[in-house]
Amino acid sequence: MIDLKLVQKNPEILAKALKDRHSDLDVAEFKQLDGHRRELLQRVEDLKSQRNQASAKVAELKRNGEDISSYVQELSKLSDTIKTLDVEVNEAKEAVHDWLMGCPNIPDASVPIGADENDNPEVRRVGSPREFDFPVREHGEIGESLAGFDFERASKLAGSRFLVSFDWAARLDRALINFFIDQHTRREDYIEVAPPYIVNSQTMTGTGQLPKFEEDLFKLREGDFYLIPTAEVPLTNLHAQETLDESILPLAYCAATPCFRSEAGSAGKDTRGIIRMHQFNKVEMVRFSHPEHSFEQLELMTSHACHLLELLELPYRVICLCTGDMGFGSAKTYDVEVWLPAQQKYREISSCSNCIDFQARRAGIRFKSKGGKANFVHTLNGSGLPTGRTIAALLENGQQKDGSVILPKVLAPYLHGETVIQPK
Repeated sequence: MIDLKLVQKNPEILAKALKDRHSDLDVAEFKQLDGHRRELLQRVEDLKSQRNQASAKVAELKRNGEDISSYVQELSKLSDTIKTLDVEVNEAKEAVHDWLMGCPNIPDASVPIGADENDNPEVRRVGSPREFDFPVREHGEIGESLAGFDFERASKLAGSRFLVSFDWAARLDRALINFFIDQHTRREDYIEVAPPYIVNSQTMTGTGQLPKFEEDLFKLREGDFYLIPTAEVPLTNLHAQETLDESILPLAYCAATPCFRSEAGSAGKDTRGIIRMHQFNKVEMVRFSHPEHSFEQLELMTSHACHLLELLELPYRVICLCTGDMGFGSAKTYDVEVWLPAQQKYREISSCSNCIDFQARRAGIRFKSKGGKANFVHTLNGSGLPTGRTIAALLENGQQKDGSVILPKVLAPYLHGETVIQPK
């Protein structure tokens, strides 16, 4: 959520940010809403001042034994008018709040200005795509041929964009989760968390999924509950409405959870394979940072996602999302894209974002130094990593001419020493 005072004092900053983001929002609408709120508030304050004066006059007349009927009538009218205006003031405040809640974050000055994904500059590229001396198959076909993927039975159980994994595919998914978690908690500084997979609307609002992106969520029919689209939601909200001690920052969490997404608006995109699913497993990283160090933390978090791909011997590149391609709550985002030979392109496998104080302001997450003033923390999140897209990359990059798939040796301890998936 954008700082109300910033928009009031420097609306031109937000106006430029919205233009750079190619947003339909207009700061002029905010000025109108906020101006109306201020006007109503001033009227109420003036009337309350008149009421106080009238009350003082009634008290004086009472002491002098004089007639107060006319003043009592005036007081009654003033009170009725104030009650009506109080309702209007609250409605005006809610209108301003709702506008701000629908407003995206302000991009950092280091973010390149652009319209869409075609304007995202490449930051670096690691590893060289393998050259094949046989026709390359896509991961869905490989998974089915090795009796690990069953899309037909998944469709029978739930519909399209679901998968049933058997045998090696189920084990590989579980192995990757353990591998990722071990790297984050043993090599890095993350604390493992097992959060709920169902959260309420307040939690969804804290990280920015609501109210703007409700159509992307799976809502339970009964009660105020949603299935999480990512563990970012419960992890970030662990400290909602709390004030942290400055000494514990940076604070890092990771969690392995299923993720549930309706994929609204993605009809026709990635219908083959397991790139875009309604349900998938993912290890998420979340960091709480002091504002002075959050962009350093973004570089660190991105390096954590990249290191996993290096250990898995997968070629990848890092791009910086431009203003027109950034997520709603992000001030700066790096996408890490893994090479998929069948598509002959890099595809997103991790997105690491610094949301600065945008989410913390919505969720009420502050920090306080000893004897200091409480300020909002900066929150960061990133994928580290999704198992589905990782498996897709492993199958395509590790496929062999005889139909087998060679897996990275680093996974052997998690697969009882197995490093090759053999055709049945």
